[in-house]
This record gives sequence, C-alpha cells and structure tokens, in this order.
Amino acid sequence: MPETRGAFHAGERALQGALAERMAEAGARAIRDHLPRQHRDFFAQLPFIVVGSLDAQGRPWASALASPPGFVQAPDEHTLRIGVLPLPGDPLAAALAPGAPLGLLGIEPATRRRNRANGVVAQVDARGFGVAVRQSFGNCPRYIQAREAVFGGGAPAAPAEPLPALDAAARALIARADTFFIATAHPDARRAQAAAAEGVDVSHRGGRPGFVHVDEGDVLTVPDFDGNRYFNTLGNLLLHPHAGLLFIDFDGGGLLHLQAGAELVTDGPALAAFEGAQRLLRLRVHGGLRRPGALPLRWGPAAPSPHLAATGRWPASGI
Repeated sequence: MPETRGAFHAGERALQGALAERMAEAGARAIRDHLPRQHRDFFAQLPFIVVGSLDAQGRPWASALASPPGFVQAPDEHTLRIGVLPLPGDPLAAALAPGAPLGLLGIEPATRRRNRANGVVAQVDARGFGVAVRQSFGNCPRYIQAREAVFGGGAPAAPAEPLPALDAAARALIARADTFFIATAHPDARRAQAAAAEGVDVSHRGGRPGFVHVDEGDVLTVPDFDGNRYFNTLGNLLLHPHAGLLFIDFDGGGLLHLQAGAELVTDGPALAAFEGAQRLLRLRVHGGLRRPGALPLRWGPAAPSPHLAATGRWPASGI
C-alpha cells in the first residue's frame, strides 16, 4: 500500500517555514485519510465539483463536472463515487484510468463551504468513476463569492476549441473574473508508492473582479492572500512549477482550461503595490481549451466575500 505518513510534503513544509512543526500537528488533526460523515453528506448535495488531473506529460489540468445533486456519493468513508463522465474534449477524459491520481474540490459558493479530497481512481465504467480517498480536509470560507447555481438555460455544449494562446475573449473573461480554480501536483504524484501528501490537488482562488492581472506575453499575475497556511498549492508549485487553471463563465456555463508554468514572487514593487497580498503567483500560459456551454449550470449575481475589504487593487487598473 502507498505510504500515508505525514500530512505535508517537503514543498509545503518549506513554505510553512518556522511554523512547520505547529502545522504538522494541526495537519495531523485536520487532514484525514478518510471522509468524515459531514464531508460525505456535503459532496452528495452538490450540483458540481472541480477535479484536478494529470495529462500524459504529467501536466496538471483543472476540470468541472456537473449533474443534479446526488451524482457524487460516498458509499463508505474511503470512497467517492462520481456518477457522470467528462464530455469529449475535457482534459479529464483522457486522465481517467485506474490508479491515476486526482484532486477533488467540493465547493458550494452560495454558503461559502468547501471541502477537498485527494486520491486515486479506483475504477471507471460507463456510468462514472470511483475515487479511493487518501486525504480529506475542509477549507475556510475566505475569498469565496456567494452565488447560487441553477440548472438549465443556454445552448448545449459545443466542441472544445484549442487555444495556442490567449485571444481577446479569453483575456476578457480572465480580466473580469472574481474566481478561478488551480490544479497542481507533486512531482511524484504518479509514483505507485507516493505518500498521500504527494498527489494531485485542486484549489479555489478568489478576489475582487480583476484580481487576476493579464500581462503581455500571456502572463497572469495573481495576489496570494493569507489562508490556512497549509500551502498545498504553492508547495506543489515549489517542487513542480506547472499549473492547470479553470475559469468559469458564470453567465453562459462555458469553461476556459489553461495550462501554465508557475513562478512565486515573494518581494518587489509589484507585491508591495497590492494591499493584502503576501506573495504573487506568476503564471505563464502555454495554451489551453475553450469549451462553450460545457456546464449545464448558470449562476446568479455574486455577493462578494467580506474578506475582500482587506485586499487591494492593481495600480492604474481602474477596478
């Protein structure tokens, strides 16, 4: 059986720094090797989940799956059963094979609740797939914009459109976003004997509309705010600087999947200029996919997180 000792890997501990010992104690209590009943019930009530996976080159991708509540079930405390399969063109479709590592994020924006589960694919069949859970933990509600999801409306999903570079429509979606999702992975995620902490992870990022700055050369700059100090995302990027990004068109149900190289910025004038940011994440986009109407969900207006009051704006951005 794969090793499960230790809640955090070397990259996460490096960013935790002087707090690493204390975080190890906290992680041992909060990061479980099973799904508590509360988490099992939470996943079962969701109309969509976010999934992180790896492609054949070991690059992370972030995807979203949606269906009426109940499509995710936990038949026991070590298993999640997802009762849908990704549509053609979704990067997740090619990644689903027994033993493949996945990161799962259950998020309910309307209540600002979110739980994460990381594990490996247990089986795939014509109706969905199962995940053997190796890590399960909750996250705080900070920076989640509250919006209600409803089914229906709009055109059916269109074929995936490859994007070798950001075009005007992609830049506009990113520039107005108040939310995106980021998938990352430990470099040993696909190793058979990888520890539970050395898998694939997918996480939420939120801020004021425009908090993702679109620079020349398809470089995205994102402020990183104070969080739970687990550093799951940044710890992975420290060791394996590749990320999969997912932006949702909340009005039309479209998905923008991006693949990017990552760099962490810990000082300098750009960081100093953004109030509330502890560091910046620079993401150089190498390509992606646009999938119009990929989700059968539409969201109402967002109620901004009250925690955004302590965060800034990009200089001269007009937002």
